[in-house]
Amino acid sequence: MAEPWQPLLDWWFGSADTPDEIAADKGKLWFGKGHDRQAQERFGDQVEQALAGGLVDWAQRPEGWLALVLLLDQLPRMIYRDTPKSFSGDLRAQALVAQGLAAGFDRQLKSIQRVFIYLVLEHCENLAVQNEAVSRFIDLVREQPEAQRAVFEDNLDYAERHQRIIARFGRFPHRNGVLGRESTAEEVAFLKEPGSKF
Repeated sequence: MAEPWQPLLDWWFGSADTPDEIAADKGKLWFGKGHDRQAQERFGDQVEQALAGGLVDWAQRPEGWLALVLLLDQLPRMIYRDTPKSFSGDLRAQALVAQGLAAGFDRQLKSIQRVFIYLVLEHCENLAVQNEAVSRFIDLVREQPEAQRAVFEDNLDYAERHQRIIARFGRFPHRNGVLGRESTAEEVAFLKEPGSKF
């Protein structure tokens, strides 16, 4: 009998073998905007359960922990895109990630799966957490065979860009509108620059 989190992991990572193939197959799902409705229809109920503090037992095993983190961090950004609720799972996701990292759960996952654990750190508006995200991605790149590093180097590049923004502003200016925060003049100018929004 399949674990309750397996359909989500199958949908998110697919059945390709190498990190390059998985990223090529699933990149539009991960970072595009065309699958929001599908995310809602297939996993909306589980997202709501996770946001309400449920599915705690999933976090007892690395794969379930990963799936619960996805329900709190990635899927709300799809289902509730451009609303404050898209960030509503972040604090619980960050706490779960900290617990799982302390237990070494990330080391029991595939390399491409670990990306979505470290992305939770990258989403945090705290410089110390951003520094940890960059450090984790550096280690992830170093652990890969030379021929498979490109996907992970790309993720490291994004982590470093997020880190620089938090170091400069202490927050992500591109979230200000959605969260009802007033932007400073410097942030307004920054948001006009290419690559300022994620």
